[in-house]
Amino acid sequence: MLISRTPDVIRLLADPLRAQIVALLADGPACTCHLVEDTGAKQPNISNHLRQLREAGLVVAEPRGRFTYYRLVPEALEAAAGHLTDLARHARARSDARREC
Repeated sequence: MLISRTPDVIRLLADPLRAQIVALLADGPACTCHLVEDTGAKQPNISNHLRQLREAGLVVAEPRGRFTYYRLVPEALEAAAGHLTDLARHARARSDARREC
C-alpha cells in the first residue's frame, strides 16, 4: 500500500524547510520573495523546494504580473493524511494478529 498516490509526499514533508514552506502556504498564497523573507533561506533553495512540491502535486504556481504566487493544494495533503489514517486503522485492527515463526 502506498502512503499516497504520489509516494514522495511524506518524504517531501519530512524535510524541515519544505514543511515550513507548506505551513506558510497554509496561510495563503505567497511568492518566492515572501518565502525567502519568512524562512531566511536563499532564493535558489526555496525555488528548488517549490519545484519538488509542484511535481508532487502539493503546490500550484499562479502567475500574476511579474510574480508567481504558489498556492497549497489542500486535497493533496488530505489524501496523504487519509492514507496514513487508513494505515493506522489497519494496524490497530491487526495489532493482535501475530504471525507464527
